[in-house]
Amino acid sequence: MRMKTMNQSLAAALVLAGGAAAQGVFESHGDVGVTPKAGAFEFDAATADYRVTGGGADIWGAEDAMHFAWKRLSGDVTLTADIRFMGAGAVANRKAVLMVRQDLTAGSAYADVALHGDGHTALQFRPAAGAATGEVTSTIRSPLRLRIQRRGNTFTVFAGKPGEELTTLGTQTVDLAGPVYAGIGVCSHDANILETAVFSNVRLEQRPAATPPQRYRSKVTVYDLAARSTRVVYQADDTVEAPNWSRDGRFLLINTGGSLYRLPMNAPGEPKLEKIELGEGGYSANNDHDYSRDGKWLAFSASSTASRQSQVYLAHADGSGAKLMTPAAPSYFHGWSPDGRWLAFVGQRDGKFELFRVAADGGAEQRLTSKGAYDDGPEYTPDGKWIYFNSDRSGNWDIWRIPAEGGGPGDAKAEQVTNDELEDWFPHFSPDGKWMLVFSFPKGTKTHNDKMDGVVLRLAPAPGNQLKPVKLDVLIKFFGGQGTINVNSWSPDSKQFAFVAFEPIP
Repeated sequence: MRMKTMNQSLAAALVLAGGAAAQGVFESHGDVGVTPKAGAFEFDAATADYRVTGGGADIWGAEDAMHFAWKRLSGDVTLTADIRFMGAGAVANRKAVLMVRQDLTAGSAYADVALHGDGHTALQFRPAAGAATGEVTSTIRSPLRLRIQRRGNTFTVFAGKPGEELTTLGTQTVDLAGPVYAGIGVCSHDANILETAVFSNVRLEQRPAATPPQRYRSKVTVYDLAARSTRVVYQADDTVEAPNWSRDGRFLLINTGGSLYRLPMNAPGEPKLEKIELGEGGYSANNDHDYSRDGKWLAFSASSTASRQSQVYLAHADGSGAKLMTPAAPSYFHGWSPDGRWLAFVGQRDGKFELFRVAADGGAEQRLTSKGAYDDGPEYTPDGKWIYFNSDRSGNWDIWRIPAEGGGPGDAKAEQVTNDELEDWFPHFSPDGKWMLVFSFPKGTKTHNDKMDGVVLRLAPAPGNQLKPVKLDVLIKFFGGQGTINVNSWSPDSKQFAFVAFEPIP
């Protein structure tokens, strides 16, 4: 995910770097957790370098052990530093970190960006006090410069070289309340020894707490293909997302507030949401969900008490009996094969989002693409021959396709379907196989995560086996984005489709 550059005029940033105080930008330092050998901290005012020596078994699991130099602060913060280890080191997993944590107890909730002794980098996070640590590993090795950025409870980490644009390693939500501790730390990964890292060009930027997030009015809308007209079937002053049509046409499946609901389509009077109970897994459903072609099964993506990152689950159509299909995370469901044998999904593996499938009756995930930096939105064609998806492998977001069995070595079988100035996401095929619907953003839009004016839904005849240039016609232009349309939302008779338009609430 790419983050926007901080607006300095709004940030009112307080920049503290290399001061003459004995501890530089930090207030204090000390050992956190069990550290048989005491760590140390030194600030060189002449070079503005920070030298941190730490012991401890690990920064991981339910408790941490390290030496940590910190500043207590409130609001948003960005911490950047160049890091190098001293000496060859005894343990490959020794760590030097830029960290924001709730408190100084060993089991505190936190997020950090960690440089390991063997050169690999990762976003680490503990979502709650005493919980297990999670990790998003990056393919970037031995970076010189690292950064962690807090915006509200969203943490984004970056890595790269000084003087060059840093690369985003990952983003994670960790709920931290009130003042937090931002700082630098070192863990030796062997409690009986000490390791040292030097942090240079340290820059700590603070700004006032973020303003309340923008709220949106959601309008669940149905588009009639023959009449080229829309009608709003449900409205709420809250975020409602990603409608899917039930196989009998009686209701839409939507998500809001982390739960799934049925929205009756033909009931008399004002429609009311009917919650789908997903069981006791503590599921927080996101906007990737749909029913199998026979209507008997429900696939959905959700975080849970077992994983703060999204995983794919399969349940009976009423939501009962949910079982985990993708142990690796994050994973996001996107499409059923027509015969109901396969679930297609996108997963982040080794720092890249690529396509996979997993058998509906269980088994290991099978990779479908390998070349793209970011592939998303896989959907089977109604005849089951192709999987269409969106990818930025051409430099822009375009629609691509591969055979249902995968792209082959180096994605040699992948074919580019669209190629114009708009940024194309989430191709959806009408059940009768005649039409391809595409959700498009204005030129230059990097992700689908924001909501904005000027998004469009476009339509084209479904491409055949022999690919020809595709001309997409604009059906409607509106204010939309994340949650407008994710998984297929065509009606069973192929005459309508559903989507969500949003309206900012002042």
